[in-house]
Amino acid sequence: MKNILKSVLLIISVMAITFSASAGKKVVKFTVSEPDAKIFVDGKMMGSGQLEILIPPYACVNVKIEKMGYLIGLIEFCNKPGITPPPKTYFYQMEKDDAYDATEATDVANVDIEIKTTKKEDDAWKLLSQIITTYFDVLEVTDKNTGYLRTAWVVQTFKQKTIRTRLIVKLASTDPLAYKIKLVSEVAGASQVSVKNDELFKEWDRILRRYKEIIREAQTRLGS
Repeated sequence: MKNILKSVLLIISVMAITFSASAGKKVVKFTVSEPDAKIFVDGKMMGSGQLEILIPPYACVNVKIEKMGYLIGLIEFCNKPGITPPPKTYFYQMEKDDAYDATEATDVANVDIEIKTTKKEDDAWKLLSQIITTYFDVLEVTDKNTGYLRTAWVVQTFKQKTIRTRLIVKLASTDPLAYKIKLVSEVAGASQVSVKNDELFKEWDRILRRYKEIIREAQTRLGS
């Protein structure tokens, strides 16, 4: 029995020594399709475009690749016995962010845009409501007496983001007649986020292209 136990211990020791000697630390020459993409290793920014990644024995490292306009890449390399060892070289092809492709940067997102008009209040309110309902299906609040209107959130989900958009109108003054219009655009950093999870959304200086003309149309038609 003692001899069997000694044999087992000897085999385990030999396996451990063999792994340490043959495997040891591993180095992966990591290259990204975008030369200026940032490479993070275990949460620390280590380089851009290409990097030699060290994986200690009996350990795993997590690699994250980021570049604005592209989807975030996440890869794990492990250097442990019994699993496929990390490759000597690795090329990562980044994928375009579909949320960026569907939006554009703007300086009118999340700011009050004042629009003055010479139209009568009833006519201006009716025209403003008509313009808004060509872009938004649901008006959550509408009160002509106070000059306040708010649409319901419209949510669009993408591979790694969720965007919600709404429009808010407030009466700025009655003489001259003027309204403040705010196009609210917010983004959450994950797909399929519920519109009710306010804490996961933050203001975004990009808007969905379907809404890019709404402010200009309101300015043009109310001002004419």
